[in-house]
Amino acid sequence: MAEVIKVYRQSVPEMRFIGKNYGNEDRVGGGFGKQWEEWFSHGWFEVLEKNCDAKAVYEDGDAYIGLMRWKEGEPFEYWIGMFCPKDSIVPEGYSFVDFEESDLGVAWLYGKPEEVYCQEDKCADRCFEEGLKIIPDEQGAYWFFERYVCPRFTTPDEHGNIILDICHYIEK
Repeated sequence: MAEVIKVYRQSVPEMRFIGKNYGNEDRVGGGFGKQWEEWFSHGWFEVLEKNCDAKAVYEDGDAYIGLMRWKEGEPFEYWIGMFCPKDSIVPEGYSFVDFEESDLGVAWLYGKPEEVYCQEDKCADRCFEEGLKIIPDEQGAYWFFERYVCPRFTTPDEHGNIILDICHYIEK
């Protein structure tokens, strides 16, 4: 079973998330793996990597992101893409969301690849236990994301485990 092995606060600058937006109707087998496969097969991350200097945004800024938006009574949103500098040009066929300078509650979820998904609540609970207060945006929606940092996500350790970052926006 996956476990949270590290929780910390990370400050990030103003950023523009550029990607593509999906909803519950796009799920296949309960998840968005099909959409991730499309991203890799169509080279959509390469377009973003050429378009913006994601490494310059913040530490681990060059990671691929599964961004989520949840608000009671509104459709769930799942975005795939990357955080880019705040004024980055949005390529044709992509959408964007701008984020103000913020603090993140980052939880490292350690486990087998098949165990680390859909654990956002578990990570939120650990952030709370560490004294970090998760906050909504001005419209009352909660934003959080999976951050796929290489090599801790892509290279399993000697036990076959990886680390997936789960990040929640928190009070400064």
